Amino acid sequence: MDTTVLPPVTLDELALLTRRASTVIDRLRERVFAPGTQKQLDLRFNVRTAAEMAGRTEKAIRDAEADGRLPAPEKDDTTGRRNGYALSDVNRMREVFGTLPHRAADDPPLVLAVQNFKGGVGKSTVVTHLAQYFALKGYRVCVIDCDSQASTTAIFGLNPDVDVDEEEDTLYPFFRHGGPKSLHYALRATYWPGIAVIPANLGLYDAEYEFAARMAREPTFILDRLREGVETISDQFDIIILDPPPALGMLSLSVLRAASALIIPAPPNNIDFASTAHFLKMMEATLSELSRHGGARSYSFVKILASKMNDQKSAHVAIKRMMDAVFPQDMLQAVLKDSAEIDNATANLGTVYEMTGPGTRTETHRRCRAYLDAVGREVELLARKTWPSHHRALRKEGLL
Repeated sequence: MDTTVLPPVTLDELALLTRRASTVIDRLRERVFAPGTQKQLDLRFNVRTAAEMAGRTEKAIRDAEADGRLPAPEKDDTTGRRNGYALSDVNRMREVFGTLPHRAADDPPLVLAVQNFKGGVGKSTVVTHLAQYFALKGYRVCVIDCDSQASTTAIFGLNPDVDVDEEEDTLYPFFRHGGPKSLHYALRATYWPGIAVIPANLGLYDAEYEFAARMAREPTFILDRLREGVETISDQFDIIILDPPPALGMLSLSVLRAASALIIPAPPNNIDFASTAHFLKMMEATLSELSRHGGARSYSFVKILASKMNDQKSAHVAIKRMMDAVFPQDMLQAVLKDSAEIDNATANLGTVYEMTGPGTRTETHRRCRAYLDAVGREVELLARKTWPSHHRALRKEGLL
């Protein structure tokens, strides 16, 4: 007598489930990546905001426009009013006024990994918003997407299934013997002035198996290849942000070897905090083991960021208090709070920083933007502390 209540799920049925899931993703991407369109940055700044961003007065901007050092902003054909300044216009002002915040040529670039082996902790949210925060400040930023899920790639306007060739455009070719000598081949400009991206797609998932198979034969090549690649492009950027996969694999290990600093997003709930504690233990053991093959690595800073924080949940508040007590020197003071604004932006493969229109004038948006800015300012200060050329200014500002 057959006592099975539930029939077995066959591979054919799993394949059908996969196709249905792909259909949902395809529909979302069709909406975001409509044929013949490209993602654009629609941000515009009035002269007061542009002056604050450029570190000069409104009069200085007007004078520079009057004497031809700066072009005047375009005017609306109907109203005759100025359309405002794009981020590229603000960066041109910074060039003219000498206020671009770049590191000096002999300062090391910050190679920042946003790392946690657990998924769902807000890693890609932190990567994309940090990159855009730095771009708004005028820094030169590169984002390297090492995650085969390619969420960061999609947010920066590239359809991983259409616009990215795993054989040519991702990190994959660089890890092959006889591959490119530098990562320049994979750099892609984005619709954000100042941000370049090395994209990812599902092909990196297959690469994990290939790298693992080669690990026993050539551990140093696999572990340090990404670090060597980052060095080939480092002269072009102030900050290079690495977005690793949420798993302990070859790419994650390569990211740990390539990074000069770490941000660890950790939501303040029991499961995620426990996972972060395990991650730290695994990271210590892993780096100790890796040091036997390629030498010890140190970091300029390692900071834990409380992400997806909800002040209305007593458990979140209690665990955050415990995190502050256990890691008094290691927590970022800023907190990335749970926000519908981030969820809504992500649902449209975007970010809070690129939102425009009436929705940006709500209290919810302003509050979310304040959280993101606070995280960005704190990480920016840490970055500047790694650049000797900034130390004098930091002392003058009372920050060092």
